[in-house]
Amino acid sequence: MSNMVRWDPFREMMGLRRAMDRLFDDALASSSGEWQPLAWNLALDVIENENEYVVKASVPGLKPEDLDITFENKVLVIKGDLKEEKDAEEGNYHLRERRYGSFSRSLTLPSNVKADQIQASYTDGVLKLQLPKAEESKPKRIAIHTGDVKMIDSTASDVKKKI
Repeated sequence: MSNMVRWDPFREMMGLRRAMDRLFDDALASSSGEWQPLAWNLALDVIENENEYVVKASVPGLKPEDLDITFENKVLVIKGDLKEEKDAEEGNYHLRERRYGSFSRSLTLPSNVKADQIQASYTDGVLKLQLPKAEESKPKRIAIHTGDVKMIDSTASDVKKKI
């Protein structure tokens, strides 16, 4: 039995954009006549909850000291460098797909963050950043007033009469 999936034109456009980016990156890298390792794009998961943004990045093979993380003006930048293994005694490669080289990824967050309270952890090749939202960025409950009745908040079912 197959599941039906709702068509999302934006998802398809983003897939096409990534494919075009790879195509141009490959063409520009090979135009110099000699092969050079391409900078690789860091895949991220970004989760938002009421109090913070959580960013997770898979960076296997990197040590925490090989990463450089900065945050300024709502922009999070993660940079790193994965060194190429140069073992001439191994023999000739028939296939070489593991990535190496430098990478950099920038992410603009939609609201202010408490930069001095950002926390970073690294476990089993996954970098996890916790970026607490600034108070002015957190959602606020708005009370609704109607005549002589005031609702506690927009989601409460309790109603109090004004005295």
